[in-house]
Amino acid sequence: MPNKHRGEIEAEIGGARRTLILTLGALAELEAAFGADDLVALTERFGAGRMKAQDLIRIIGAGLRGAGEVVSDDEVAQMEVDGGAQGYVRIAAELIAATFGP
Repeated sequence: MPNKHRGEIEAEIGGARRTLILTLGALAELEAAFGADDLVALTERFGAGRMKAQDLIRIIGAGLRGAGEVVSDDEVAQMEVDGGAQGYVRIAAELIAATFGP
């Protein structure tokens, strides 16, 4: 069961229920991946509401790794979720909201 107070969410990804969390390390990983100077720049990027498929892969991958899974972005890219592209967007949005607030 995810701990919402810690920013954890749960989602079915690749046929399994998985926990995701953007830990400080996961956020640092995303800052580097997106070329963001700081957390404010990262939240502004997320707040713009425009994400590429690669962005979704990176966010979901960082969330899985933050929860302790050993998974590469290439492996995340191959995982299926219900709802197709909308399912990936929903998971990333839920994870971002759990981390930074709605």
